[in-house]
Amino acid sequence: MRLFLVRHGETDWNKEGRFQGQRDTRLSQKGLEQAFKTAFYLAEHKFNGIVSSPLSRALDTAMEICSAGAQNGNAVGAVEIIEEFTEINHGDWEGLLSTEVGERWGGLLEQWHAAPHKVRMPGGGESLEDVLTRSLAGIEKLTLKYDGDVVIASHDAVIKVMLCHFLGMPLKNFWRLKIANCSISIVELNEENEPRVSLMGDAHHLGGKFELPEQKAL
Repeated sequence: MRLFLVRHGETDWNKEGRFQGQRDTRLSQKGLEQAFKTAFYLAEHKFNGIVSSPLSRALDTAMEICSAGAQNGNAVGAVEIIEEFTEINHGDWEGLLSTEVGERWGGLLEQWHAAPHKVRMPGGGESLEDVLTRSLAGIEKLTLKYDGDVVIASHDAVIKVMLCHFLGMPLKNFWRLKIANCSISIVELNEENEPRVSLMGDAHHLGGKFELPEQKAL
């Protein structure tokens, strides 16, 4: 089984540097274009399933991939929503600019960037360990239902913690990974062998070269 981890397209909040978390923001015009390019790139590949976070920015990306596949004779049916692939809950930080978070929670923001595995988001938010636990539960659901290749349309933090897990990296190394909007990562799952990451953060289908935009807020 192979998991194609696709981050959603850009949103206005991505561009502005706001913490989105579980706020249901929509794709920007650029994000829609990214989703279309990603869907076109994947359209000729046969997937056994396409699943998504329930948040619109991921679901719209997944729907674009699903539609393009169907138009190329690779229909998989409806996109399945799996709650476990929802973005991290940023708690009180959601909707705020990174500069605003810095003004109110400077020390915690510094720790988030220096030791992210030790931080639980204020105001009922999550830790990275929380996100990893539920993400792995989501993958377990997939393995019971699907075989072959499956698209997971999800979010930056979710994809990063899963990659840390499958690479055998502790969550303290979270920031060593850079996952651009609409990039593709592939994880190979084999019952007989250790998981393998065969592609990570690939965004060449979006037309860029080797420079990826910096994430202003996560």
